[in-house]
Amino acid sequence: MSAGKSAQFPVVGRASATTHAAGAEILGQEIRQSEAVISIDDKIVSHVFVDELDEAMNHYDLRSYYAQELGFALAQEFDNNVARSIGLATRATANLTELPGGTTVTSATAKTVADDLAGAIFDAAQQLDENDVPDSDRFCIVRPAQYYLLVESTTKGIHRDYGGEGSYADGSIMRIAGIPIFASNNLPITDIRTTTNNTKYEAAFDTTAAFVWHKSAVGTAKLIDLAVRADYDPRRLGWLTVAKYAMGHGTLRPEAAVEIRTGAPTA
Repeated sequence: MSAGKSAQFPVVGRASATTHAAGAEILGQEIRQSEAVISIDDKIVSHVFVDELDEAMNHYDLRSYYAQELGFALAQEFDNNVARSIGLATRATANLTELPGGTTVTSATAKTVADDLAGAIFDAAQQLDENDVPDSDRFCIVRPAQYYLLVESTTKGIHRDYGGEGSYADGSIMRIAGIPIFASNNLPITDIRTTTNNTKYEAAFDTTAAFVWHKSAVGTAKLIDLAVRADYDPRRLGWLTVAKYAMGHGTLRPEAAVEIRTGAPTA
């Protein structure tokens, strides 16, 4: 975006096909359409001040390390908000009446039993298939504890039964049900209704074990890209370094998102 407070994304319903009788007039069917609006959030910033004397006393470039940390902090905030948006998409209603909404798959032991988590991922893949979500560009995110639970699984021979896509030696499990599996600390697993920088992304995720989604499930509107700037402040005799961005995230197609959880979240 070059300007504006929000971005509009088209949501188009599905067309149907039928046989044509000779001589019958073709009038054109109605394909329902709507739009999903993603608003820009307040600016996200991370900043640090370096006194010029402290910098002079160091034998390394302190500001360059700080700049990297500021960029990392903003990247983490971005990833957290996208992950939370995926979670919210799994619980969202459909944008059009003829389309499904988000889906949850419940498995009480999905966080502790590898076979049950793998089975739940298959159930999620089945749900995406039933929602006519494309096979490509699907992803699954779990916490590191659940990722290595899958890697260590011996009861179902996860590396053999799932096409040899994983490696016990490398500590990796590549795919389950054709879906790439990723480990990330950004998967929300607590009640974050009062702990985020933006109430827009708050929800109870205390029973969440994994998200399975297609890339069309959520979108990002970007007004100001991530940038890091350092300026000398003569009033304080030092350097102020600021990292910033202005973006927003939101649900586009809830039928393309599935939450795997151990039960109902905190009310």
